[in-house]
Amino acid sequence: MVGMDSKDLITLGLQADTVGMLEGLTTTRAIRRYVDEPVPAHVLRDIMFAATRAPSGSNRQPFRFLVLTDGEKAEQAKALIAKGARAVWGAKRTDDGYDSGTGADLSSPKARMAATMQQYVDNIERVPALVLGCLVRYRAPNPNEGASVYPAVQNVLLAARALGYGGVLTGFHAFVDAELKELLGIPEEVFIAASITLGRPEGSHGPVRRSPMSELVYGDTWGAPAPWAVDPPGTRHTARR
Repeated sequence: MVGMDSKDLITLGLQADTVGMLEGLTTTRAIRRYVDEPVPAHVLRDIMFAATRAPSGSNRQPFRFLVLTDGEKAEQAKALIAKGARAVWGAKRTDDGYDSGTGADLSSPKARMAATMQQYVDNIERVPALVLGCLVRYRAPNPNEGASVYPAVQNVLLAARALGYGGVLTGFHAFVDAELKELLGIPEEVFIAASITLGRPEGSHGPVRRSPMSELVYGDTWGAPAPWAVDPPGTRHTARR
C-alpha cells in the first residue's frame, strides 16, 4: 500500500482517513465515553481490516478477533465484562487511594481520572462495540507471545481514530475469562489478550500527554537521554499526581 492516497483507499472499498498517520499516532486518546449509537458495519469492517494487516511472529497471524455489538450473546458478554470491570476498579480505587491526598480535590488530575473511570465502568455494558483480541497459542505460554497479538490490537485503536471513532484497551476480561470462554465458545487454549471498547466519542481526540522524551528514550547508556530526544515545541506533559 506504499504511496496510496485517499482515492486508492476508496477504490479498495475503504473509507478515507480523517487524519494523517503521525497526527493519528500522537492524538489517539483512550476514549471511555461514547455517543449512544451503533458502530456501522462498514466502519467495523474497515477497523478490523486494519487489525488483520498487523505483523506477527513468523507471519503466523495467530490473532483472532471476536466483535460483539448488539446480539444476545454480545449483551451477556458485555455484562460479564462489566462485572469484572467494577470489581477491579472498585479495588484499585481503594488500594491506590484515588479519593485521598490530591484526590480530595475534585479538580486534580487524580480526581478527574477517578471520575472518568467510574463513569466508564458504570456504563461499560452499554458500549456500542466490544472487541476481544485473542491469540491462538501454537506453543506453551511465553513472555514474548504478546508480540503476535498486541500490534493488531493497536491497529484497532488507530483505525478507529482515523475513521472518527475511538476506543480503549482494557484487561477486565481476565477476571471473567472462564465465563467468557464458555459463553462464546472460545477454546480453552486460546488466550484472550485484550478487551477493547469502541464507539463514536462523546468528546474528542487530541494531543496525548506523556512524560518528556528525555525520561523515556535513552542513547547508548541506560538512563542517559539521547541528545536528540527533545519534545517538539508546545508539547504538554502528563501532570504529576
